[in-house]
Amino acid sequence: MAKKVRKIPATLNQFTSEPVAVRRKKKVAGYARVSTDREEQATSYEAQMTYYKTYIEGHEDWEFVGMYSDEGITATNTKKRDGFNQMVEDALDGKIDLIITKSVSRFARNTVDSLTTIRKLKDKGIEVYFEKENIWTLDAKGELMITIMSSLAQEESRSISENTTWGKRKQFADGKGSVAFSWFLGYDKDFKINEEQAATVRLIYRLFISGLSLYAITKELESRGIKSPSGKDRWHISTVKSILTNEKYRGDALLQKQYTTDFLQKTRKTNNGEIPQYYVEEHHEAIIPPAQFDFVQAELARREQNGRYSGVSIFSNKIKCGCCGGWYGSKVWHSTDKYRKVIYRCNRKYGKDTPPCNTPHLTEEEIKQIFLKALNALVEAKEETIENLQELIETVCQIDSLGAEQERLEQELRIIAENLANLIQKNASVALDQTEQAEKEKKLRTLYGEKHSYFLELESLIQEKNDTREILTNFITKLEDLTGEQTEFRDELWGGLVDHIRIDEKSSTVVFRGEIEITI
Repeated sequence: MAKKVRKIPATLNQFTSEPVAVRRKKKVAGYARVSTDREEQATSYEAQMTYYKTYIEGHEDWEFVGMYSDEGITATNTKKRDGFNQMVEDALDGKIDLIITKSVSRFARNTVDSLTTIRKLKDKGIEVYFEKENIWTLDAKGELMITIMSSLAQEESRSISENTTWGKRKQFADGKGSVAFSWFLGYDKDFKINEEQAATVRLIYRLFISGLSLYAITKELESRGIKSPSGKDRWHISTVKSILTNEKYRGDALLQKQYTTDFLQKTRKTNNGEIPQYYVEEHHEAIIPPAQFDFVQAELARREQNGRYSGVSIFSNKIKCGCCGGWYGSKVWHSTDKYRKVIYRCNRKYGKDTPPCNTPHLTEEEIKQIFLKALNALVEAKEETIENLQELIETVCQIDSLGAEQERLEQELRIIAENLANLIQKNASVALDQTEQAEKEKKLRTLYGEKHSYFLELESLIQEKNDTREILTNFITKLEDLTGEQTEFRDELWGGLVDHIRIDEKSSTVVFRGEIEITI
């Protein structure tokens, strides 16, 4: 006997739970977006706004509730699109039943964002209509079409991103580069020197060469009321260090220091060798003379190697106790009355576990006089000293043999890497004894590791010798400029010439760069 089936019509809307028989106007909103803030795109933006307002108001069963928009914002993800996010929030709150937009690519170029948002709206009975593709998201075929169209839009974004990246890297390879000049102290657009800002850059280099630490430099800049690159009153150590180490101040440019790892999220990462970099010499006019810049790099390396460098004043970490080997530090006597006085003495002078040092304390004026006496003695023997230093540079700082050895190692590393790649490729294409293959691969990797470690040691040694060369060359340059008796203490001479002063009970020895010692 045939079954009898009777259909019971739906009385409630499956999305809104409202009676089907009840007719009410749909609350409709429009969404418009343009990718850039260029003038021609701004015209498109205004056109979209006007068009959708008129289009929605032209339907009797639709109620226009407003336009949402994002102007001048890219759409590879929706995190920074305030208008879009507000629209979705209002829709989920029941303020919108239908969203009208131009196309899938205007809505989102990220497949995941697009589908996630559409499904979230669909669960609440909210529909999106893409006019160009004629897709209604509550339609049975809607989600399939959305998936396809969103994927195509996402691939379009990938293609645009890759083309842009290629163009940028082609510019870098041709030696062309740019920086965010609004945050780059010392230069305006097209690397034109901003003399007012350049004066601050030169001051930072002078303060560092005179012996101040990075922290002391920040305090000095703040005390002078000099604004940071971002226009703030406070300076950070990292900002000062970046200025002291940025090759652009010597007129060169290292291009592609960072790169984008994800075209969707626009994630930026420091380039640690993952992609090529390009170093362009004499790229633009220098603010800091190259020789001075190189000396600062060598001095930075020297301070980091020493481990401990306070440099609160130019005399910090420059005066050593001949009794215990400790450093002198500043002390304030009579800090609250008219007899206030700053002196320097051994920090271990009254240590609990050691007998007191017998070395004397010194005032700043006494330190300056010791330096000037030693400096004048050095000037008297200037020619002999310069000759000895030049000989020292030619012998101790010679790197030709190290450079040749490094080139040989680089070739060996390349061959080992190629052999390893061939071994892996062969193992993937031909059935081989895996135990034997694993042993061969292990030997090659071990050999590569050993060679690479030696390569890094050579690189470090070459850098150390180059740093020493820069320090001694700077010493010679400063010494050559000195004539006659020196009566005025100069910060840059103190910072550039003196390694430290050793204080004994009855004498003082000034140890200049290059291990030249003069006892007073």
